[in-house]
Amino acid sequence: MGRAFEYRRAAKEKRWDKMSKIFPKLGKAITVAAKSSGEDPDMNPALRTAIQNAKAQNMPKANIDAAIKRASGKDAENYTEELYEGKGPHGTMFMVECMTDNHTRTVANMKWMFNKWGQGLAHSGSMEFMFSRKAVVEFPKPEMDIEEMEMELIDSGLEELTENDGIMYAYTDFTNFGTLTSKFEELGIKTTKANLQRIPTSTVELTEEQMEEVDKLLDKIDDDDDVQEVFTNIA
Repeated sequence: MGRAFEYRRAAKEKRWDKMSKIFPKLGKAITVAAKSSGEDPDMNPALRTAIQNAKAQNMPKANIDAAIKRASGKDAENYTEELYEGKGPHGTMFMVECMTDNHTRTVANMKWMFNKWGQGLAHSGSMEFMFSRKAVVEFPKPEMDIEEMEMELIDSGLEELTENDGIMYAYTDFTNFGTLTSKFEELGIKTTKANLQRIPTSTVELTEEQMEEVDKLLDKIDDDDDVQEVFTNIA
């Protein structure tokens, strides 16, 4: 009984720890989208997508509304998007997307992490060719003819459609992001997540021991409040 209680408590603490890190990142994305193109989700596709992604992570409505309101507040932060390219241990490569209101702080944190747990930061643009930038839409398998759906999506830029345990993933070039997500809305298909990803053109295989070493760097990157997304070439 005691062990079961401790396990449940540890699992609950882990969930809360994850939420305490991801909610501020989701809120920041909502604020930036609302500030750039308006606070009405019906008129702002970027905001609509940011809200949808937040709901998929069970972010409370109160948090979402607060993030939207921050966009029009007098003290609204002026966030900028920044991309950092870093070399990790054992031939791993990292593309780290940040959203920050303090460039000096963010670049200092990135340098410190990659110098301590990796091989240092790379020059801007030196690794981008190793990753393809794709728009990825995630959605439950709908109750409709999949071939017909696929044909409709191809007309809107779909490049690849995959399925894993009842969850489907639609891939397209990042330039077709708005067109493809709008097509899902037109077809009445509810999506659970839609974002831009950097997919490695080649990957590296790591042993369990090597992965433990890389995880130290990954954990530090994930803990940074300025980090929105991190992509690697790990298989």
